[in-house]
Amino acid sequence: MKNGGFFTKILVIAGTALLWLPILAPVILSLVVGIQRGKYYFDYLMPAELFVLVLSGGVLLAWAALRARIRRKPILLGFGAAVVLLVGCQGLAVASGLASGETKPAGIWWIIVLSMLIAYDLMVVFLGINGVLFVREIHK
Repeated sequence: MKNGGFFTKILVIAGTALLWLPILAPVILSLVVGIQRGKYYFDYLMPAELFVLVLSGGVLLAWAALRARIRRKPILLGFGAAVVLLVGCQGLAVASGLASGETKPAGIWWIIVLSMLIAYDLMVVFLGINGVLFVREIHK
């Protein structure tokens, strides 16, 4: 088969699905809870809490990209950036005292940690979009 075969297609589809779960879960759960309680709650930390899914999906997508030689650069760079951003965000939160509650969630450290968390979330969306495009390309 062209572009790596059936196994590569399975890797791409599974990786893409795993990457979208941490992004879609808080949105869907927020809507369900909002309908039930009449108030909208959004857990913006859930994509970071579900990093195991992002890690698994990123590894599968990177493996497929290397096998098929399609979208290697954006997937590998995006996956590496997502990991670095999340680890850096957590490390900075611990080092600054935000993680323990020693430091109040305000000021420059809070802004930097939240910015890194937002950048991580955007990188996961970027990977998910690349996964969808990869699925389209590999099925041509």
